[in-house]
Amino acid sequence: MGSYLNPGSGLFEMALRSQIFVDKSGLIEKTNHCVRTLQRYMCVSRPRRFGKSMGVDMLAAYYDRSVNTKELFQSLKIKSTKDYEKHLNQYDVLKINMQEFLSATNDIEHMLKMLNEYLIFDLKEQYGQVRFRDEKNLVQVMKDVYSYTKHPFVILIDEWDCLFREYQQDQEAQKKYLDFLRFWLKDKEYVALAYMTGILPIKKYGSHSALNMFTEYSMTDPGNLAEYFGFTETEVQKLCEKYEMNFEEARAWYNGYHLISHEGGTRKVYSMYSPKSVVEAMQKRKFGTYWNQTETYEALKVYIQMNMDGLKDAIVQMLAGSNIRINTGTFSNDMTTFATKDDVLTLLVHLGYLTYDNEKETVEIPNREVSQEYVNAISTMDWTEVIRSVQTSRELLEALWQMDSEKVAKGIEQAHKEVSILTYNDENSLSCTINLAFYFAREYYTVIRELPGGKGFADICFIPREIHMDKPAVVIELKWNKSAEGAIQQIKDKQYIEALKDYHGNLLLAGIDYDKKTKQHSCIIEKWNMS
Repeated sequence: MGSYLNPGSGLFEMALRSQIFVDKSGLIEKTNHCVRTLQRYMCVSRPRRFGKSMGVDMLAAYYDRSVNTKELFQSLKIKSTKDYEKHLNQYDVLKINMQEFLSATNDIEHMLKMLNEYLIFDLKEQYGQVRFRDEKNLVQVMKDVYSYTKHPFVILIDEWDCLFREYQQDQEAQKKYLDFLRFWLKDKEYVALAYMTGILPIKKYGSHSALNMFTEYSMTDPGNLAEYFGFTETEVQKLCEKYEMNFEEARAWYNGYHLISHEGGTRKVYSMYSPKSVVEAMQKRKFGTYWNQTETYEALKVYIQMNMDGLKDAIVQMLAGSNIRINTGTFSNDMTTFATKDDVLTLLVHLGYLTYDNEKETVEIPNREVSQEYVNAISTMDWTEVIRSVQTSRELLEALWQMDSEKVAKGIEQAHKEVSILTYNDENSLSCTINLAFYFAREYYTVIRELPGGKGFADICFIPREIHMDKPAVVIELKWNKSAEGAIQQIKDKQYIEALKDYHGNLLLAGIDYDKKTKQHSCIIEKWNMS
């Protein structure tokens, strides 16, 4: 057992012994399908703290032929699959964390030299009886070992993209790194499986052939690996039951990464949660912002304040709960090459600050935890009008509860003036302004736009979450250049309240109109008896 060659199962055993362990061994079934096939090159990109490293540790423990780990997997899902025993402990494993080598060196040449020397050291230490043609050539040493043992290698590379994140401007270093990986891995018979994880997808270099042998499983196209990185909704429900935490509140805080996969002709949608956040919340018995603690809001700030046409408008609309259509196809898979705002937004998807619907081709802010990170970033920027609207939303919500229609109308009026970057010419833009004006409502409510009920769709509904049932539900109808009275009447005539037939608390109806001629908002608020 070496530092990099056949590292054993120690790290995976730590995961198994942890207070919270969620079984993701189904990933092994997917990698087993690819072992020793033309599909044996896999690259998984997910945001930080989404379980990528734990997956690498699990694969190392499963494939490593220097140990017997059958007992570790006896109670896990993988045990019941067809090829479980066929691949268990059958391969020489090389497990590398690239960040370790990058942090220990000063440049790409030094990094690659150290990597070569350390891997060759382990190989020679284990297989000293082999006659090597060239003891300093990693590829030749691995060829010679494979020729002797007839056991191909499973190569696991964690943090494969760290160089692209830390050497963002050094394209020459990036190309040298890609060339090294390609020469080491591509078309090599000694590779049974090459499995890489990182935050970014593989860098594109036009005609420069990067690592085109890899199949990528990313946040924009997760393939059939969607459920194995992050916690699924079912897994979070079970944890909430075990730790007696409110699941509806957990969903409001941490849900929002909707990954869509098509496997065997079946479409599946997974609502994925950040493992870091869920584990912290369960252990501390408190919902809060935990994923964000692994990196400051400054990282987000760098990108959202870029002077890209329409970028600020898009961020404000998403902060108000809207989704934005984007084209991910021009993104170069790095952190510096941005031709349009869509490239910036695509990067934010890979970093975990946005979620992408690959069917609708839209992005949105995934949940309350991440939304707070945008507020933190904006509060230190020159977007004073936006942050002012967010900060005054608490007062506006109080006015709504108190049925102070005049104060609500003035509050929305002020939000409209402050967020003047939004095109304001229809009910949709009015809806965006109101959602931003009532930003603080997410503290207590599930906010739903276009909720089906009765004979149509209620424009906006505030439905109190289980632990906030002391707050009234709210149905809001919007009108453009008509009347607030007409908005209230429409709620009643079209029976929008039917959407809340199972709700038994207090209910408010709010009609809001914008008069195009006077450029003023009007509001009427009524109580409704649900009995």
